[in-house]
Amino acid sequence: MTSPQLRLAEEDDLPAINDIYNYYVPRSTCTYQLEPESMADREAWFREHQPDRYPVIVAELDGDIIGWGSLSKFRLRAAYAPTVEASIYIHHDFHRRGLGRLLLTDLIERARRAGFHSLIGGASADQVASIALQESMGFRRVAHLVEVGLKFGQRLDVIYLQLMLGAAPT
Repeated sequence: MTSPQLRLAEEDDLPAINDIYNYYVPRSTCTYQLEPESMADREAWFREHQPDRYPVIVAELDGDIIGWGSLSKFRLRAAYAPTVEASIYIHHDFHRRGLGRLLLTDLIERARRAGFHSLIGGASADQVASIALQESMGFRRVAHLVEVGLKFGQRLDVIYLQLMLGAAPT
């Protein structure tokens, strides 16, 4: 595989971003969403992500979007402002090729440059590859929520991981 290029997402990328995400909705516990994301909802989501503070990035290979990641507000209350949450989704044909690490490395650096103090990652407890990736990059497990999800007739646990970025209070 030639090297994918990372860049900030543009509005024209939203159909590919949505396609990658929606592939997993009926197939995986990597999202607890039960219905596919509509383009209107994806567009609204994108408008909430400012490139300098809450970027959406894409991995592009030969003109195709093969993965994406984002930084989002961890919670809406103002006191949570120093903390951000990372999300990554890889096209199903491109797993196990280092794209998750590439995207997460970029998001960590963007979070540091934006002055965030803490970066949160989360995953369904059965998503062992996602958890292992985060742990390999210095995230540590900080919470294990038992049976908080229900998908495919299964009660699901969620694991939260945290990476301290060390930025000064803002």
